Amino acid sequence: MLWMSSSTPAAAAAAGLTFPHAAPPEPGGLVEIAPGVLWLRLALPFQLNHVNVYLIEDEGGWAVLDTGLGDDATRAAWQAVLAGPLAGSRLTRLIVTHFHPDHVGLAGWMCERYGLPLHMSQTEYLFSHAMQLDQTGIGDEPLRAFHRTTGLNTEQIEQVVGRGHSYLKRTTGLPPTFLRLMAGDRLPLGGRGFDILTGAGHAPEQVMLFEPATKLFFSADQILAKISPNVSVWSMEPEADPLGLYLRSLAEIRASLPEDAFVLACHNLPFYGLHRRIDELVQHHRHRCAEIADACRAAPKSAADIIPVLFHRPLDAHQTGFAVGEVVAHLNYMRRCGELTRETRTDGVHLYRVS
Repeated sequence: MLWMSSSTPAAAAAAGLTFPHAAPPEPGGLVEIAPGVLWLRLALPFQLNHVNVYLIEDEGGWAVLDTGLGDDATRAAWQAVLAGPLAGSRLTRLIVTHFHPDHVGLAGWMCERYGLPLHMSQTEYLFSHAMQLDQTGIGDEPLRAFHRTTGLNTEQIEQVVGRGHSYLKRTTGLPPTFLRLMAGDRLPLGGRGFDILTGAGHAPEQVMLFEPATKLFFSADQILAKISPNVSVWSMEPEADPLGLYLRSLAEIRASLPEDAFVLACHNLPFYGLHRRIDELVQHHRHRCAEIADACRAAPKSAADIIPVLFHRPLDAHQTGFAVGEVVAHLNYMRRCGELTRETRTDGVHLYRVS
């Protein structure tokens, strides 16, 4: 899931960006955001209360980019759209950008109900399958072990683990076959050609699409106008460096796509100002690293000690899980850059100090 990680006020984060549409579509309504591209906004029951999905004109119908959550409300929203604004139209295929449930949630249901082929990157397809296979909570103990190293107390750990396997509740499975999307390939849609890009950090192989002729850039969650995507370390790969991968992805996008691309992201409003926004996101993470360095200069700190340094509001169990993952992502990145060293206390908690 995506969780707001930016401590910068939204208005400041979006400074200098241009928003052709000042407001999103009404619930259940469609807006033609570009020729042959429809914009649909679906509700989410979280702090980030929406996800944008797009329909791209394709062979006498519409290709769908992402689905929303796999719940009854989202299913009803799709049925209303297909019985209303899209009545008489057909869906041709489903493209899913990454494995998070607000993007892949209804994939199984939509593919089965409407006979759609599924397009995903291989890593995202397999990762979603792996998440859905853990139906008995066998991953709970590794999750506890990981969080013990961060310095969370026993009550906090049990609250994070006790949230249950929400992924299963918010997804409808995947079809047994899929069509693989790979970086560097081109995806033809309705006589148009979209270059396929992938990026790591927020998700392992998140798919983005760019049409050179019109400069349309479907950025998924990698680049958003007013918030930064969650970039976290998770228990299955505790030494990972997702922040390093994310910053590398941003640099590659900035070098290969034009500043005047029209950015159609999966959250917030579509915008112009791609390079400016990338620069803001890079600066945001540099600022966070500086805050962590200042905190660790006075005395060694655990990841749990760093949470209130970066997040200045009370966090529930859902938010705490994301927050500690994001903190560890910055700590691992700074260790790789030689800015921090790590030591382990006798109780297994990792402590970080400035090199």
